[in-house]
Amino acid sequence: MEKHAKIYVAGHTGLVGSAIWKNLQQKGYTSLLGKTLDELDLRNQCDVECFFETEKPDYVFLAAAKVGGIVANNTYRADFIYENLQIQNNIVHSAWKFGVKKLLFLGSTCIYPKNAPQPMSEDVLLTDILEYTNEPYAIAKIAGIKLCESFNLQYGTNFLAVMPTNLYGPNDNFNLETSHVLPALLRKMHLAKLLKNGNFESIRNDLNLRPIEQINGTAPEGSILEKLAKYGATTESIEIWGTGKPLREFLWSEDMADACVFVMENVNFSDLTKDKTEIRNCHINIGTGKEISIAELASTIQSIVDYDGQIVYNSEKPDGTMRKLTNPAKLHSLGWKHSVELSDGIRRMYEWYQK
Repeated sequence: MEKHAKIYVAGHTGLVGSAIWKNLQQKGYTSLLGKTLDELDLRNQCDVECFFETEKPDYVFLAAAKVGGIVANNTYRADFIYENLQIQNNIVHSAWKFGVKKLLFLGSTCIYPKNAPQPMSEDVLLTDILEYTNEPYAIAKIAGIKLCESFNLQYGTNFLAVMPTNLYGPNDNFNLETSHVLPALLRKMHLAKLLKNGNFESIRNDLNLRPIEQINGTAPEGSILEKLAKYGATTESIEIWGTGKPLREFLWSEDMADACVFVMENVNFSDLTKDKTEIRNCHINIGTGKEISIAELASTIQSIVDYDGQIVYNSEKPDGTMRKLTNPAKLHSLGWKHSVELSDGIRRMYEWYQK
């Protein structure tokens, strides 16, 4: 990518997009484009085409998506498949139509089968059934991979796809109804610590910044306590869904952003299709190749937050996939490897959250 090229980061205010935006700025890219949802609804084909026709970006990072944890994925199944398909279809089609030089589509490692061999390489895609709780979201992301691949094969575009593992970092989603496990645990332990210490003023400040089901810091104390208890945070304990046994891999969002920019700068679709008789599975995993149990993760967060209450596991709730570890060998062979380890990343994230 040329330093002066016009680069559109779709979803530039979210966890993924904001990290990519920051990385591009640090590397000296001077012409970045970003639009909020109020400014551009990516689900609307006409609006997206008008944006591309007017702005004519040279490069696109497709980091916009409707995302959430196990509860949100299982509850809002129609929203997750429909909205993600709309966003992907509109941006990829417009990128082709208006001559974008290169596009990077960001998916998720939930695309892989529920019982995939571990660690998961790119070649296990579509070899077995998906995890039920996030099947609609996963299918949307698989469609995004195939969309990029198909446009490349039919029209000669240079659209790449990367599949990051579980991400965490600045600008994460801390909504207890829809967030992923790491930010949800961090916030619940933070709030439970404040409850235990009787620091209700700080709880109100937290809820003013991030309301829970429209309950903010101005609500009566009883309403706040009731809402926190609903999501497993009380004066004595926090509740975690499942048994704590599932293993998960986590990647610092700024590491992920660095990998994405590295791929855009150094990799082309043709590099990923050499010696292939059938062109498939050209996407690239982005991960650490390291895993930790949910119980160990909770213990690590507990230590960093300095929360001394109890951790209660609700085994009647689903665990999700028991193990989901990426094989990042393809990315390593291309010349990139992560630098931030989990405990350091969680510490940085908590410092960011408190500020």
